[in-house]
Amino acid sequence: MVTAVEGAGSANHSSLAFAPGDARAVYRAIFERRDMRHFAGGQVADETLRRLLQAAHHAPSVGFMQPWRFVRVTNAALRHQLHDLVEQERVLTARALGEREDEFMRLKVQGLLDAAEVLAVSLADGREKHIFGRRTLPQMDLASAACAIQNLWLAARVEGLGMGWVSLFDPTAVARVLQLPEGAEPIALLCLGPVQAFYAEPMLAQARWAQRQPLQALVFDNAWGQASSLFPEGPTP
Repeated sequence: MVTAVEGAGSANHSSLAFAPGDARAVYRAIFERRDMRHFAGGQVADETLRRLLQAAHHAPSVGFMQPWRFVRVTNAALRHQLHDLVEQERVLTARALGEREDEFMRLKVQGLLDAAEVLAVSLADGREKHIFGRRTLPQMDLASAACAIQNLWLAARVEGLGMGWVSLFDPTAVARVLQLPEGAEPIALLCLGPVQAFYAEPMLAQARWAQRQPLQALVFDNAWGQASSLFPEGPTP
């Protein structure tokens, strides 16, 4: 079977399509991106970090609301405070997992003290004034910010940098530590920086915590549960 990477650009349906080599590079970044937890210290050059943030800022957003806000955490004491908040939530999450508590506690879930850069991502205050596209789906602010994070993630992989999204924290506590305005909501602590190597597969898959579901189980035609004609040959990884 030809993979998306191997076949990228092979069917030029439009003069607007990327050249085959460029298309393969895009798909490579998508498939080789990893949620990293192991970092090698070092630094990220300011110019590189600006490029990554520019990529994030060019993400799509519903109603062009651009709800993302980034707080670069350069203060060591602040990093330790955030680390402690993540550790508190890690323990609480483990307890909530019941029989998988010990298994979860063996996982490395963050690299806040090891990564070259830490970026806190927050939804902006005053989001309620943005109605376009959000009247019935107010969570589109979160969806839009997630697109910005994904852009940054892919750009980081292109630059040879690892990134990990940490979401184990009490948002009220993180907002207080970072002095966010009322109405702003932290959604991610991003660990970013050089790594020794990228995981061959997602870390949680390597740890047998979970496995990627077959695509055909997630794609339907016309109604939920109706198998799609896109996959006549059986499951696709």
